[in-house]
Formats: sequence, C-alpha cells, structure tokens
Amino acid sequence: MANPPKPLSPKQVERLNAPSTGTAIKWMSRIQTWIFKKSGGRFGDKFLRGAAVGILTTMGRKSGEPRDSPLLYLQEGRRIVLVASQGGRATDPMWYLNLKANPEVTFQTKGETLSLVARDATDAERDEYWPKLDAMYPDFVNYRSYTDRKIPIIICDPA
Repeated sequence: MANPPKPLSPKQVERLNAPSTGTAIKWMSRIQTWIFKKSGGRFGDKFLRGAAVGILTTMGRKSGEPRDSPLLYLQEGRRIVLVASQGGRATDPMWYLNLKANPEVTFQTKGETLSLVARDATDAERDEYWPKLDAMYPDFVNYRSYTDRKIPIIICDPA
C-alpha cells in the first residue's frame, strides 16, 4: 500500500512558494540542462529514485526565444507525458505557460529528440496516467497534497 501524502506545515508551504525557492529551481534546472546537453544525455538524465529526465524546449511566450526545461517524463512509444508539478508550488511553471501559448515543442531524451505537439490531458487521461506517474515518481502524490491547484498532466504527441 502506498504511503499517504506527507502534509507540510504552514511554514514549509511558505518556503516552498517563496521567490527564493523559485530562483533555486531555476538555477538547478539550468545546471542540469547544461550537463545533460554537454554530455548528450549520458549525465543529468536521472532524478531522485532513478526517474528519467529529458529536456523540453518551448518557445518563450514573451521573448520568442527557445527555453529549455529538464523534466521527469513517462514515454509510451512516441508519446511523452509530462507533469507541471513544480514540486507542488502554488503556481504553474513557466514552461507550461509557454507551451499553452505555443504547443509545438521538442523533447530530448537520452536517445533522441522528438518534435511534438503538447496539450492538456483530458479527465479520462488524467485518471489513466496518475497511477503510472505516481509509480514512476512517488513524490507526485505529495506534490498534489501541497497545492490547491489542479496540477496539469501534459500529453505530447508527434507533430
């Protein structure tokens, strides 16, 4: 049986949503992306508990410039499934806002780079994917308990 979510204290929620936490996430993401790209995915391709990491490239909705984000992913054939959890923070991540503005993305795994079109999962797809995503990375259960927002699941299919 799965462990129940670990509740956060009000102080922990405040720290999770603090601007300094967002800055830390941004810099850790930049470092992981650099390592992943420099090594061709030989390094930086795993996160905690061995969860697979790939690089999502979106177009900045304001800048029009490519933006890279290292993300946990579930791959089913040519489909990539992503979670816009941002560790359970109260706001959606910037990469998610970018792909909502322009759903044409690329996703680089250790072995290939895919051209994809992103969309939000339907409610039926959410019901199908949460158990698979939780099995892949059990902290997703905790992240959902940290926030009141409906954490998006994103389906990326070949363009």
